[in-house]
Amino acid sequence: MAEAQAPLSAPAQPPQHPSEPLVWAAALTGLYALLAGWRLTTPSIPYFDEVHYLPAAREMLAAWETGQGLYLNREHPLLGKALMAAGMALAGDNPLGWRIMPLLAGTLALFASMRALWHASGDRFAAIAFGVLLATGFHLFVQSRIAMLDIFMAAFLAVAAWQFAGACAEPEKGRWRLALTGIALGCAMGAKWNAITLAMLPGLAFLAARLSAGRRRLLLSRRGAPVPGIRLIEAFVWLGILPLGVYAATFAPGYWLADTLGPSPLAQNGLIALHREIFALQSQLMTPHTYMSTWDQWVLNTRGIWYLYEAVDGAQRGLLLIGNPLTMLLGLPALAWCLASGAWRGDWAKLAVVIGYAASLGLWLIAPKPVQFYYHYFVPSAFLLAALALALSDLRRAGWGAWLAWGTLAGSAALFAVFHPILSAAPLDAPDSFVTWMWIEGWR
Repeated sequence: MAEAQAPLSAPAQPPQHPSEPLVWAAALTGLYALLAGWRLTTPSIPYFDEVHYLPAAREMLAAWETGQGLYLNREHPLLGKALMAAGMALAGDNPLGWRIMPLLAGTLALFASMRALWHASGDRFAAIAFGVLLATGFHLFVQSRIAMLDIFMAAFLAVAAWQFAGACAEPEKGRWRLALTGIALGCAMGAKWNAITLAMLPGLAFLAARLSAGRRRLLLSRRGAPVPGIRLIEAFVWLGILPLGVYAATFAPGYWLADTLGPSPLAQNGLIALHREIFALQSQLMTPHTYMSTWDQWVLNTRGIWYLYEAVDGAQRGLLLIGNPLTMLLGLPALAWCLASGAWRGDWAKLAVVIGYAASLGLWLIAPKPVQFYYHYFVPSAFLLAALALALSDLRRAGWGAWLAWGTLAGSAALFAVFHPILSAAPLDAPDSFVTWMWIEGWR
């Protein structure tokens, strides 16, 4: 009797890869834009730091239109104020014109942040969860609705992270993505100096990766991480020289802005002298402020800052900047998990968010700025929420922790809804209505 024929082995299956969450990112971004744009023109008066930046933007707009304008608010670079001026040129010198560009920047920051984490980690759930956490984390929402510089800096940093992570994930697109990274980094510094420490990280990461490979032709080799096909010397152009060139170019409008006592200080004294003045202004002693705070209070979310609390537009209204009480605290053990897990498994996405958090927060431990505020925690908090999204994704894959992962996202959204009236300057019932949300003394 003939032997039975051995069964054919099953054909090898291709590896499973999560589908790209582009549609989810676009949908979340669209919903966020609608929510953040609702009642954007309330309050109808300039509030908080808008009183510093809007006059400077008006002078820039006047210089564009008439050739004459004063160089105001010299302690900060020009790009953020130029974008505010562009908003006023499009929509008028009114609340919509003041805040339309911050809203667009905040919307871009959300989309770019999700794309950055997707390219860095390849984790579909983490990228979507990051979008939910960022949109409901309070910081992004509040800063998207006020004419301040921080939202422009954050948006350009998010674009830089997106393009750099994309270059690493898709080396065939590496050259143009690295060029966009450099442009975005230059724009981020041109919006606010706080971006400087983070702007150095992509170039340092590229250098560290090539040094760790121990190649003989270090400067000219095209092989190896983080972007195969790109020489180190070329990466230096995109990530070192180009950002500085773009940053310098953002000061071009300053040549048409005059001093109160004479011609443009930039045209008269040059860019280097102007930077000495900016540094001196940033380092000067300031009068202590009611809402000044320290980095440890930011980390523990124990000290908020009221941007507005007064009767305006026919009602009592308030606008408080704090972090989401749930995710700001859950993010701290998530950072520790990302550090330990990233180092153990060689997971560079997790290590990158830890390094980004440390670099952006560490700036304020050494910055010569004597009076600091909670809004300086805006960028570190984004890295914190990225770490939380990655940690929640690990919990979800573990099976037993799936309920905790989904519960955290639901809890973040629920707390956002609870605090929404004082995140959006909604009408309040009475002058003392703020006590409803004063869960701890430091938020008063």
